Amino acid sequence: MKQLQFLTHSTSRFTDIEEIKMALDGGCRWIQLRMKNATDDEMAAVGREAVRLCHDRGATLILDDPVALSKAIGAGGVHLGRNDMPVDEARALLGGKAIIGATVNTVDDLLRAAAAGADYVGCGPFRFTTTKAHLAPVLGIEGYRRLVAARTANGLAVPLIAIGGITLSDIPAIMATGVDGVALSGCVVRSNDPTGEMRRLCRAVSGVVGINDNR
Repeated sequence: MKQLQFLTHSTSRFTDIEEIKMALDGGCRWIQLRMKNATDDEMAAVGREAVRLCHDRGATLILDDPVALSKAIGAGGVHLGRNDMPVDEARALLGGKAIIGATVNTVDDLLRAAAAGADYVGCGPFRFTTTKAHLAPVLGIEGYRRLVAARTANGLAVPLIAIGGITLSDIPAIMATGVDGVALSGCVVRSNDPTGEMRRLCRAVSGVVGINDNR
């Protein structure tokens, strides 16, 4: 099943919780709570409410990237950046059932993440984006083709999720590279109709009509 992940990015327009509600209403069933400038207490409070919302809608919630907090609030797992805790250390703390994603930008990154036991990898950025500081080199379509080819050549099965400045019009070409899904943020929260935009994104990723095929 193709995946669509929504990453929170609170702005002056919406809080993280408001964004999560809109994404869920639009059919997304995979939420990543990202609060890079929040305190532990702030993220814990929002995280607990996010866990409740996602549980009620049959959705997966992961945190970017506090491992201990994810376990404490009962989230589904974590997404780890290139400079965060290593995947194998997070696995030792969270256990085998937790979802652990890792950020990759190169083939070497991909091989390391797969060897460490990542459940999926976020591959990016697709293009320049303002929602993330300290960007790695832009991948573009050719970058995704290289990563898909490397996965095949090395006999790997880890899902590849494209991320970074992706919009609705980019999805057909990105999915045609062989990646397994996309992760989005800015194009949803900047839309005049975030819930409607999420519905359109879900249809584009799944390739079929209907907003519930993204579960």
